[in-house]
Amino acid sequence: MAKYDKADLERRMKGAVESLRSDLSGLRTGRANTALLDPIMVTVYGANTPLNQVASVSAPEPRMLSVQVWDKSNIGPVEKAIRSAGLGLNPINDGNTLRLPIPDLTEERRKELAKLASQYSEKAKIAIRNVRRDGMDALKADENKKEISEDERKRFETELQKLTDEQIKAADEVSAAKEKEILGK
Repeated sequence: MAKYDKADLERRMKGAVESLRSDLSGLRTGRANTALLDPIMVTVYGANTPLNQVASVSAPEPRMLSVQVWDKSNIGPVEKAIRSAGLGLNPINDGNTLRLPIPDLTEERRKELAKLASQYSEKAKIAIRNVRRDGMDALKADENKKEISEDERKRFETELQKLTDEQIKAADEVSAAKEKEILGK
C-alpha cells in the first residue's frame, strides 16, 4: 500500500495557511478584538492550555478587553501569559477579572506588529515545508518498496514542489495583506 497521499498533504498545507490566517486575525489594528488573545497559551495545572479554556474574553469597550478568569488561582499564570505574549498589552488585575487597555498604535508599535506578522508567516512556511518533507519521504519509501517507479517518484515530487510553492505564495500574500493593514499603507 502506497504511503504517498497527495490529498492529505494538500489538506495539511492548506491547514498551515488557515492557521496563519487565524494567528494574524489576532494581531490588532487599533480596536479591541477578542481574537487578539486567541493564540495565547497559559500554563495551568501543569499543561499548556489555550486562554479561552481557562477564562472568558470580552470587549466591553472599543479600547478595552476583559478577561474573566474562572479559577482565581489561575489569575497569575493568565496575567503572565498575556504579558509575555509579545502583544504589548499590560493587564490590570481587578479581582477575578483582568482588564486590558488597548493602547494607540504608534509607528514603533506598528513596526513591531508587522515584524510579529512576518514571524507568524515564517512559522507557517516552515510547517508547509515540513509537510513537503513528509511527502518526499513517503515517495522515497514507496519507491524503495517497489510500489512506484523512479519516474513516478520524480513526477510526484515535481507535483508536490508545485503545491508547496503555491501554498507558500498564499502564505506570503496573507502575510503581506496583514502587514499592509497594520502599517496603514
